[in-house]
Order: sequence, then structure tokens, then C-alpha cells
Amino acid sequence: MTAYILKRILLMLPTLLGVLLLTFVVIQFVPGGPVEQYLAEAKAGMAGQGGGGEGVGMAYRGAQGVDPGRLAQIKKLYGFDEPAHVRFFKMLGQFARFDLGRSFFQNKDVWQLIKEKMPVSISLGLWTFFISYLVAVPLGVAKAVRAGSRFDLATTILILIGYAIPGFVLGLALLVIFGGQLQWFPLRGLTSSNWEELTWGARIVDYLWHITLPVIAMVAGSFAVTAMLTKNAFLEEIRKQYVLTARAKGLSERQVLYGHVFRNALIPIVTGFPSAFIGAFFTGSLLIETLFSLDGLGLLSYESVIRRDYPVVLGTLYLFTLIGLVTKLISDLCYVWVDPRVKFD
Repeated sequence: MTAYILKRILLMLPTLLGVLLLTFVVIQFVPGGPVEQYLAEAKAGMAGQGGGGEGVGMAYRGAQGVDPGRLAQIKKLYGFDEPAHVRFFKMLGQFARFDLGRSFFQNKDVWQLIKEKMPVSISLGLWTFFISYLVAVPLGVAKAVRAGSRFDLATTILILIGYAIPGFVLGLALLVIFGGQLQWFPLRGLTSSNWEELTWGARIVDYLWHITLPVIAMVAGSFAVTAMLTKNAFLEEIRKQYVLTARAKGLSERQVLYGHVFRNALIPIVTGFPSAFIGAFFTGSLLIETLFSLDGLGLLSYESVIRRDYPVVLGTLYLFTLIGLVTKLISDLCYVWVDPRVKFD
């Protein structure tokens, strides 16, 4: 087992390096980098000062280009005064020390930006994860026990409808109906503007009041796969020989289901916990965050790509890729923990 873990950790390094290298190379060919954006904003600012002869002259001089010395200063400011390969290896050295760099446009460390946006992503991720599994697993067991019944058919239709509707479409409908027309829920934000003035009990109610619609929009489609996977896993286990033997010994249906079937059927569910738990934080929340004006990691990543804020893009990519690789390793190790028959050796 130790050799397997070491091998997987060593394989993470070329994978992580390949992801960073590919992204870095693509960035070099994307037009409209931070230097170009700075120059465009400077020219627009100079042109916007027009009004008299002097303003016209300033706009004209701004349109002619930038002084080479000033251009060199701007490139040095953003770190583009060095060759690409030098910048890449310097970036790898920083990432090895877990120094994610500093944002070009927000003038903050990337770590600080992530910490500021993390509460929103944690709120959405935790609620989505726990509600999805608390609903999906019991529902999947109930569907397996009542396979072929009206309950199974009706819940399957509801699950497929929820899975087919995109989260942002459902979120928009919830926002229009319950936030706009009925005005039962707020339209934006994670808390009210007077949250600091509220008591602890009122803060909890206010937080739950704001988080309800976004969580419903994210949960509606996320538990469909888990529910169907649970149902199919239970049906597969129920048909096996050891279940027939347990029933022949006179065990009740509850003892057979929860004493024998439950653990074996939950193997694919439990082993997917780490990936689902981490994925709830970092995936699928961009449109929901934008729709409900929630300033989280998804919105941060999107805005950094649009603004060509490369330290934020590469820093968050490095962090999320590393977390994903570690989570995949933990998921594989969960197989051994749940099912001792699995031997990686």
C-alpha cells in the first residue's frame, strides 16, 4: 500500500506540470493581455479628457503610441520583461513554495483573494453536498426496495426532469417567481446589509433565507446521479446468492437489507464521497454565483480569465488541480477501506 501511495504521489508531479505548462503556453498566444489592457485604458483615459485644444493634443499623443521607456516599465511591472521560459520556471519555483503570486488588477495576494471568496463557495458546497446525499441515498434505497412500483416510476420521472433542467435555468425561474413576483426570498447576496446588527439567531435565519434559492438550484440536478446509482447498486446486490442464503436462514427483510446489502451496495457511493465533497466547492457554481450575485470562487476564476489576471488564473488552477489529484487518491484508498477485498498490490 505504501508503495502504491508513493507511486501515485510521484505521478501527480508530471500531471500537475503538464496542466500548468499547457495553460501557460495557451496564455502566451491569447490576445489582450494585461499590458495591452493597461495601454488601452491609458489611451481611453487620455482621450476622455478632450474638451479643448490641450485635450485634443493629449488624445492625439495617446493615439500615437507609448514611449518605449514607459512601455518597458509597464512590462517590468507585470513581469513580462523576461522570456517566457524564465517566467514559467520562476512560477514553478513560487508554486513549489505555495506562493500563488499577486493579482495584477486587484493588488492582493492570490491566497488572500481565495480566502475572501471561500466562504461563499463553502456555503454553497456544503449545503449542496449534504442535502444531495441525505436525499439521494434514502431515495435510492426506497426505489430499489420498491422497484417497478408506481413510487419508483414517479420518482424516476421527477429525478430525470430535475436532472434535465440546467441549474441556472431553474435558478432563474426561482428568482423570478419567489424572489421577484412573490418576494418570499431576497434577490441577491449571502446576507442582508444589516447582518452585523442582527442577533445570532436572526443572523442564522437571515443566512438560511438568502441561501435557500441558490442551494435548491444547485441540488435539483446534482442528486439525480447519486439516487440512480444507489438504486442500481442495491438492485445488483439484492439479486446475489448471499442475499438468498440470508433470507433462507429466516432473517427479516430489514436485517437482510441493512445487515448484509447496505454495506456492499454503498461501496460506489462511499468511494465517491471525497470527489463529490470537493467538487461541490469548486465546480458548477459560476452561473449560480453570477445569477444570485454571490461573490465566490467561480466568479473569481471567470473574472480573472476575462481580465487576463494571469496570477489568479494560474494560481487557482494550480490549487484546484492539486486538490483534485489528492482527492482522486483519497477516493481510490476509500475502496480499500470500504472493501478489504480490493488489493492495489
